[in-house]
Amino acid sequence: MTESKDELLVVWGGGAIGGTLAAYWARAGVPVMLVDVVAEHVEVCRTSGLSIEGNLDNFTQRIDAVVPGELSSVYRRIVLAVKAHNTQAALDELLPHLAEDGYVLSAQNGLNEIAIAQRAGPQRTMGCFVNFGADWLGPGRILYGGRGEVVVGEIDGPPRERTVSMHGLMTIFESGAVLTGNIWGFLWGKLAFAAMLFATSLNNDGMDDNFADPEKFPVFNLLGREVMAVARAHGVAPLPFTGFDPAAFTADSPESAARASIAVLSQRRRNSAKKHSGFWRDLAVRKRRTEIDELMGKVSELGRQAGVPTPAIDLLIALVHDIQDGRRELSHDTFDVLLEQCVRLSDAASRKAA
Repeated sequence: MTESKDELLVVWGGGAIGGTLAAYWARAGVPVMLVDVVAEHVEVCRTSGLSIEGNLDNFTQRIDAVVPGELSSVYRRIVLAVKAHNTQAALDELLPHLAEDGYVLSAQNGLNEIAIAQRAGPQRTMGCFVNFGADWLGPGRILYGGRGEVVVGEIDGPPRERTVSMHGLMTIFESGAVLTGNIWGFLWGKLAFAAMLFATSLNNDGMDDNFADPEKFPVFNLLGREVMAVARAHGVAPLPFTGFDPAAFTADSPESAARASIAVLSQRRRNSAKKHSGFWRDLAVRKRRTEIDELMGKVSELGRQAGVPTPAIDLLIALVHDIQDGRRELSHDTFDVLLEQCVRLSDAASRKAA
C-alpha cells in the first residue's frame, strides 16, 4: 500500500447523497475521489462527468472515480455515503484504506455511526446529518430536488479542528451547514421523520398528499412519538431541522403541536421537485431492499433494550417487508393496515390517560 494521501477527500458511495456532495466539491476545486461499486456509473463520472439535474441546479462535473478494487492508497478523510444496509460491506473494503489518524464521516440515514465506531473506533468516526432531497436516476445522473440541512459533529464530544474543517467543506455544498455538539439530537430527529417517510411509501401518493390528509395523521403522530420515546430513554435531546421539530412528538407535547408539524411537512414537500421518498423509490421503481431494518429496526431494538414498546414501528417494518417480498402491493389498503393499528393504539392510550 502506498503513502497516505492527506489532501484527497474520498467519497465512498456515488448515489444520491455521495454523488451530489462529490460533484459540488469537485466543481469547487476540492480534490475528490469517488468510489462506487457500479462500474458503469464510475466510468461515466470519470469520463463524460456526473450530471446534477433539477430545479435547483443543472451542471455536469467530471470526477475522479474508481471501483473499490482500484484503490491502493490510504486516506485521512473518507465520507461514507452508501445505503445503511451496505455499511458493513463498505467498511470491509474501506477500512484497509483508512489512515490510523484518519476518520470516516457517515453521510447516511440512520445511526450508522454506532456500527462504524465499533469497527473503526470512536476516534476515527465523525457524525453527519444530511436532509437534502436527491435521487440516483442512473449511471452519471442524479436529481437534486430539494435543499435541506447538513450538520457535522463529533459522536463523543464538542467539535474539534477536524470537525471545523469538514464543516467548511460542507458549506461549499450547503452555505447554511451547521456545526454541532449534539449530532445525536439531529440523527434521532431524522429517524422520527424517516419513520413517517416509510409510512408514506406504503402507497403511491406523494409525500405532500400523504401529510396533507388529516385522516392519516394518527400514523405520523404515533410513529413520531415512538421514536422520540426511545430517544429520550437513551438520553438524547432531539433537535429541530428544516421545518421539522421532533420535540412536537415527545410525551409532554400536545397533539396540536404534532398536527402543526405535519402541516409544515406537507407544505415543504409540495414545493419540492422530489415528490416521493427514496424509500418509495426503492420499493416502486428500483424494486430493491430498503433501509427499514437498519433504520426502524434499530429503533425497535434500542426500544426493547430500554423497555420502550414500539408496536407501530414494528408493524411498519412488517408491512415494508411484505412489499419487498411480494406479499403486499403499494396501496391505500396497505397503508390502512397501519392506520387502523395506530388508531386503536391511540384510542387505547387516550382511555388509559383518562
